Amino acid sequence: MSSSETHRAITGVWKNESAKLIASLTGVVRDVGLAEELAQEALVAALTEWPASGVPERPGAWLMTTARNRALNTIRHRRVADREHDAIGQELTSHVPLEAVEAALEAGMDDDIADDVLRLVFIACHPVLPKEARVALTLRLLGGLSTDEIARAFLATEPTIAQRIVRAKRALAEARVPFEMPRAAELGLRLGSVLEVVYLIFNEGYLASAGDDVMRPALQDEALRLGNLLCDLAPGEPEALGLLALMELQASRAAARVDANGEPILLMDQDRARWDRARIDCGLAALARAEAHARVAGPYQLQAAIAACHARARSPEETDWPRIAALYGELAARHPSPVVELNRALAVSRAEGPAAGLALLDALAAQPALARYHLLPSARADLLERLGRHDEARAEFERAASLTDNARQRRRLLERAATCARAIQA
Repeated sequence: MSSSETHRAITGVWKNESAKLIASLTGVVRDVGLAEELAQEALVAALTEWPASGVPERPGAWLMTTARNRALNTIRHRRVADREHDAIGQELTSHVPLEAVEAALEAGMDDDIADDVLRLVFIACHPVLPKEARVALTLRLLGGLSTDEIARAFLATEPTIAQRIVRAKRALAEARVPFEMPRAAELGLRLGSVLEVVYLIFNEGYLASAGDDVMRPALQDEALRLGNLLCDLAPGEPEALGLLALMELQASRAAARVDANGEPILLMDQDRARWDRARIDCGLAALARAEAHARVAGPYQLQAAIAACHARARSPEETDWPRIAALYGELAARHPSPVVELNRALAVSRAEGPAAGLALLDALAAQPALARYHLLPSARADLLERLGRHDEARAEFERAASLTDNARQRRRLLERAATCARAIQA
């Protein structure tokens, strides 16, 4: 195996094993920052040794053993230092004697790895952290992404992302966030924070907020991987299943969402023969499992049910718009949101006509949350165009273009504005 092939193999192993490794170490040393340092040291050892010795038969176990030995060496080295300046003694909880830590490491860290990974998920997405920090830390600890990879994915600078991750770890340490499952009373809130982070990652991959590309497939794929991981770790959680279903169904359209030049194609204009039927089947199966577990449909399950209506329609004309409008109404009633109301208005415009949808959109114009949301003027423009009010539509398409940071979306909106201008002159 060549050096480049070995490095690719190491990257793949790290992607698959890093979360388990960090979670297992955190379960023993009770400090996520220290656990990641030890895991990174094991990765550096692999990068140094494997090109010469070859990839081990059980690479995950090799990394685990190496990280354990590094942890033991660190503990033994620091134990001989002055206890008043013993950094690791300060980082570990006062209830875990160093002797117990050493015994746990020597005994191995293979027990309850799934439980440890789930605990790590809840730590990375803890509400004590701001949203951006939760996203960065999740991709770092659970996705195995480097700081540079996260920065490139979000079009941010590497120092910005690095600082975000450092501050997140510090905030967790200062808040003394325990490495444990949330209690029953707070489990729903904490799970909601986890699902929100995964969906934020997916949405940035599905519809990039800035840059030159409509989609960022790497982020979309990472969110799907995390969604599957959550469902494996908590198979009876209907909202985790609902989110996975929603992401699979939306991701199924990827090949049809842009043309040969990378320009966006609207849902109603997409070639549905290019939709990924395997992903649709996976999404529908996850939705069925969510429905079987849920007493009352949560927001992700309702959104997945909406996506399923599109996935089941073999042509735009077969879309069950009254059903979609009703689902958005249910979603808006249980989980009020201006964005949900916007989408409900668009569904109503298809079910009852553009004038009915426009009336609902106009009622949202004063919502502060939508003041700089480019999809509101874009949606109004689309309905105005369908009503033949081309001059108003042109102005709204231009306003929408001024509000988006995505270059391809901006270009598409300006093209539609130009089409309206030509219609006025005709």
